[in-house]
Amino acid sequence: MVRANRRYAVIGLCGVGGAHVDRRGRPDGAFIAGASNPGTMREDAGGGVFNALRAAVSRGTDATLGSVRGGDGAGEFIAYAVKAAGIAEATAVFLDRRSASYTAILDERGDVVAALADMSIYETCFGRALKRKAAGGAIANAAAVMIDANPPAEAIAMILDLARGPVHAIAVSPAKVVRYSPALPRLATLFMNRREMAALTGRPADAPSAAMVAVLRGLGLARAVVTDGPRPVVAFDGEAAFTLTPPETRTVADVTGAGDALAGACVAALMRGAAFADAVREGVAASVLKLASAHAAERFADTAFTDALARVPSPLSITDPA
Repeated sequence: MVRANRRYAVIGLCGVGGAHVDRRGRPDGAFIAGASNPGTMREDAGGGVFNALRAAVSRGTDATLGSVRGGDGAGEFIAYAVKAAGIAEATAVFLDRRSASYTAILDERGDVVAALADMSIYETCFGRALKRKAAGGAIANAAAVMIDANPPAEAIAMILDLARGPVHAIAVSPAKVVRYSPALPRLATLFMNRREMAALTGRPADAPSAAMVAVLRGLGLARAVVTDGPRPVVAFDGEAAFTLTPPETRTVADVTGAGDALAGACVAALMRGAAFADAVREGVAASVLKLASAHAAERFADTAFTDALARVPSPLSITDPA
């Protein structure tokens, strides 16, 4: 039995992809593999696209979420979080399915040690959901669309066919980024980290910036942003390519969702007409604020964002001497 939420309208940004329960456990001290580690388990509503939309909304963008979830308590938890974030929905609810979840174990620095993604509902139900009026209408009426790689490749192709505006994409994981391979020339922007870049291209994760840009352009990408934790972001757009070093983050509460926040704030800036380099700077500022929060996504105030943005340096062309 399927019930669809039909509340959608002509909107600015439509996000299609993951919105699920996000559980993260962090030890009280140094993580010891193969042992019971005393610590704290936190449960939030997360997911690549949902996290990114919350960052975009914090930057003043109207947003609608198109996802799938089950008819269970976890689904109700997710629905409440979407409403609380001020995001409209074009989501399909499959009453006989279990909502997706992501469970990660972090080390004492907040980095992921191991993770388990229970997301079979995305594999089996996204294609069915996209054929419904709610999701299809929201995608077609959006000024811009943001997707993540949680839906299967067939569903990603359907989204691209439905979209009339630019489609920005989040890689999500090395295992899933390859789902974009047939569609790379159709993407407006691809956001990924170096491990995801390596999975997509077959090149080493530590490839030199210029070589990485050349390979990604050769695959048909018009624009991309490649993150590397605290190390320089590499980005290109048209003929320009640059690096941008994130400012030092004094406290890292949790790395989960930092890349999503970057993508959401960057796309929001692009939708306002910002130059690409300026939009990437805004994305980096949003990721810095997210890193200081233990939540999967953080709603940040304008003053905090302005302060963070002031700490983000200007980009440096990758052809310039280091």
